[in-house]
Amino acid sequence: MGSLALPIPKRRQGSDFPSWLEPRRRAEQALVVVIAEAHVPGVSTRKVDALVQALGIAGIAKSEVSRLAASLDEQVEAFRTRRLEASYPYVWVDARYEPVREDGRVVSMAVRVAYGVRADGVREVLGMDVGLSEDVALWRAFFQGLVGRGLRGVQRGISDAHPGLKQAIREVFVGAAWRRCRVPFMRNLWARVPKTAAALVAATVRTIFQQPERTSAQRQWREVCKTLQARFPQAVARLEEAEEESFTFYDFPAEHRRQIYSTNPLERLNKELKRRSAVVGLFPNRAAMIRLLGALLAEQNDEWLVGRHYFSETSMHKLLHPPPGTPLPMALEASAS
Repeated sequence: MGSLALPIPKRRQGSDFPSWLEPRRRAEQALVVVIAEAHVPGVSTRKVDALVQALGIAGIAKSEVSRLAASLDEQVEAFRTRRLEASYPYVWVDARYEPVREDGRVVSMAVRVAYGVRADGVREVLGMDVGLSEDVALWRAFFQGLVGRGLRGVQRGISDAHPGLKQAIREVFVGAAWRRCRVPFMRNLWARVPKTAAALVAATVRTIFQQPERTSAQRQWREVCKTLQARFPQAVARLEEAEEESFTFYDFPAEHRRQIYSTNPLERLNKELKRRSAVVGLFPNRAAMIRLLGALLAEQNDEWLVGRHYFSETSMHKLLHPPPGTPLPMALEASAS
């Protein structure tokens, strides 16, 4: 019969917003709204234009986009500012960058994310914020906001070695041990040796962290430095600089060491955020980025809360209530300085 023109009645009550959007998951709604929001002001890229057509949302009025955006923003803000009622011995923090249109130009904006493991072994997304950089003042404000919402009991912060991040962790979580992620450390080490020898050096250094306890690891550390000194003095100098921070994870239960020696768990979460943000490409504004990524983190947090424990309660009890004579760190109260 060809194309049919179907008039849409204008109702005095209710909405003409496509009903197929409403029952979707919060993150899917946020993604569609961000794409529509990028399209409405006419600042979208060709990629977003194609998505708009594929999703059939080209005809959404700006008022309807604003309505759904306000509802999602309220949910995300409630998640980002909720009270943290538990103790969190382990906290992972990291930042990644997204392109955002702000004040008529495109800027690269840092997305700061923190998640932790509660005293009962359950993972939880603690907070998320955005800013123009990763300087110490912004990281400090981010951590102080977490403390103000009730974050306490931090014994170990795991992150990369960004100077501002590292300093802010030590200033805000006074007394907590800091651990540099092993993955970027190893990459930094490889950069100091010829490519042909990178595999050999990596295998040799890994033998240090395969030791069952601190004493044998420190002994192996000395042997590795002695072995590599003649051929790779720069790599050995880097190893010696990182010696103090490299053995702190031996102060924690053996059941936890594989997970706490790096930020890999947070990297997997960042990978999922990147997969969804890549659909948008360029965020139309800062609020749109917070809306989409915040909705994704909220849904991930829901899955963690009803999923299996990241650490067993038995192993967490070893951490929080070590037997006499065990050199485990005492529970530390996170305090804003």
